[in-house]
Order: sequence, then structure tokens, then C-alpha cells
Amino acid sequence: MSSPDPARPPTLDEVAERARVSRTVASRVINNGPHVSRAKRDAVEKAIRELGFTPNRAARALATRQSGLVVLAVSGDGPGVFADPFFGQIMVGASTALEKTDLHLVLSLATTGHGQQRLERFLQTRGADGVMLVALRGDDPLIGIATRSGLPTVFIGLPMAGTPPFYVEADNAGGARAATEYLLRGGRRRIAMITGPDDTAVGRERRRGYTEALTLAGLGPYATEPGDFMEAGGATAMRALLSTHPDLDAVLAANDNMAAGALRVLRDAGRRVPEDVAVMGFDDLPIALQTDPELTTIHQPVQALGREAARMLTDLLDGVQPEPFILPTKVVVRGSA
Repeated sequence: MSSPDPARPPTLDEVAERARVSRTVASRVINNGPHVSRAKRDAVEKAIRELGFTPNRAARALATRQSGLVVLAVSGDGPGVFADPFFGQIMVGASTALEKTDLHLVLSLATTGHGQQRLERFLQTRGADGVMLVALRGDDPLIGIATRSGLPTVFIGLPMAGTPPFYVEADNAGGARAATEYLLRGGRRRIAMITGPDDTAVGRERRRGYTEALTLAGLGPYATEPGDFMEAGGATAMRALLSTHPDLDAVLAANDNMAAGALRVLRDAGRRVPEDVAVMGFDDLPIALQTDPELTTIHQPVQALGREAARMLTDLLDGVQPEPFILPTKVVVRGSA
């Protein structure tokens, strides 16, 4: 084992070597990340003490960290972003992870051509050290902007085309499949779905899980109606489903916002929930506890998406090549199904 040069600060590589772990494990311990055994965590912490390693000092010495800023770039409608608690939870998670570093989070709502040009200039002039991209749709210009910048980039949710090397994602197809299977076990057979936007990977994956569950049950998809992830869009889709499929006995909405809109329409139509129609959402956001009845839904760890993306970006800035993350989802049973 080599000895560090006393004339310079110890490096992350030297900490990893002293602790006999990989650079990824050492970085996760330093950044308080998950999935590290107690023994390895103790070994890294011991090496840090023995070497006198100071993470912040080492970070400032990295050539790629000149601004101390990382960007969370959001594609889509600006006002809609602030109205949707999903994005607030993402920002809370990312901010929590970055509190342990010297990095500060900058939010960029690149929703127009002018906004996208401003973001591209900001990144090309090295105004930031890294980028996180969220809410990508179709052939999103943010992907090209981030790629041309040459900056470390982490995707929160997969894009429609291709699989980037660094991303954090929830098990969207598995969650929708579990939701549909739960409704089937409850005796529902005419299960409709209010889907997410067709130009988003999350919308596509949640529809896929719904379709797979019904196909495996020998039923096939019953009825789908497109939505936009907003409450008003869920209400519009629910009215359309009642018009075309009045005998439906369950609805899976691709997120909680749309499920809340669907509940409102069903109540106005005199349909009892869950006696006449069972309703399920997806995300398990605060709105799920504010509906009447409270919403049975699929929990995905939304804050963890932001937190793990920020940790992944910190690893990249430390020269560590992290592995993609797919976070688990689960059914949360309440009153609507």
C-alpha cells in the first residue's frame, strides 16, 4: 500500500486504497450514500481519519468544480411545474443531498426557445459544474443542450429514446403492474386507465405495466384515455371514459393528480368509490391524503429520486463512475380501492 505525499492533501483514491474498497464505495461513504455495509463504512471512516482527508478541500481542488453550482433543468410548462408537488419533492431530495457538499442547486425552467438558449449559454460558459435533467418529453432539446455542454449529466427518469449511462428511475412498469394486479385481486375486471402523456417514458412505462397485468390475466386492456398528469386533465379523461365505457368498475390513473380529478368526476356522476368504481393513483404525493376517500396509490420514493440523482452527480464530479439506480415502488392501500 503506497503512502500519501505529506506535501499535498490526500485524495479519494488514497482513501479507497487505505480502506481496501472501490472509489465508488469510498465516495458513497463520504457523501453519506446508501448501500454500503457497516464494515466498509467503518473502514472508510478510519482511513479518512488516518489520512486527514477533507472532502470539501478535495472537491474544491477538482478542476471540474469551478462554479460550485449544479443545475436541475426541467422541461415542460413552467407554471405547471410549480403546481405539481412531484417537482417540489424532487428539489427537496436533491437539495438535501447537496447540503453535505460545497455545491449549490440552481433550478432552470427551460420551457421556451429563449429559456433553452439561456441555459445553453450558461452551461457552455461553465456557469455550472453538472446537470440533472427531469420531466423530459419526446425529442427534448434539453438532452442536446446538456450533451453539447460536455458537463456531467444525470437523468431523473429515462428519456424516450436511448438509455443514458447515468440515471435514476422508479420502477414505473412494475408499479402499474402491481396496481392493476391489486385491482384484479379485488374482483375488478373492467379496469380503465388514465395514461400519462404519450411523449414521456414514464407515461409509456406505466401504460405498459397496466397492459401486461391485464394480458397475463387473460383480459387484455379494457379502455385507456390520455391525460396530462394534471388534476384537470384527469377529470377530462374520466368524463370521456364514463361516456364511452359507463360500465367500468375500476380506474388506474398514471399519477395522483389525475386520480384526484377522476374522483371528483365520479362523485359528481353519482358513482360511489370504491363500491361502484375503485380508483388508484401513482406517486403517493400529499394529495393522496387530501382526497375523499383517501387515495389508494403506488408509492414511489420521489424525494429519493432527487437525492440519488444529486449523489450520482457528486460521484461523477469526484471522478467516480456510478451505477444507474432503479428505485422500487409499492402499493399503499387507503379508501379508494
